[in-house]
Amino acid sequence: MTQAQAENSRSSYMESWGRGNESNRWYDNNNDALVTGVQFSNCVTDSSFNSATINLYQDISAAPDRGYGNRTNYCNYSSWSRPGKGSFYFKLVDFSGGSVLSVKPVYINW
Repeated sequence: MTQAQAENSRSSYMESWGRGNESNRWYDNNNDALVTGVQFSNCVTDSSFNSATINLYQDISAAPDRGYGNRTNYCNYSSWSRPGKGSFYFKLVDFSGGSVLSVKPVYINW
């Protein structure tokens, strides 16, 4: 039996992000039945980190971007159901502890 594989993934990082920062975009062809997810590791703020709130968005030209709902991330994995085909990014909505957040690495799969 073959294990399910995500359509694609990438590893990145967040260095001194403030509330409202956005990730780089990625394109999902929606070729699989797997969810879109964001994995945080080694979360550090300039105070004491407890959790971060992130939201997945679909980048839509000439119209407001479509949000898929906030997820609370405790320096772990957050996922959204299959959002469909298109260009996506996540936004750092809020976080506990301080004014900047660094996360190394950030792993995104779609």
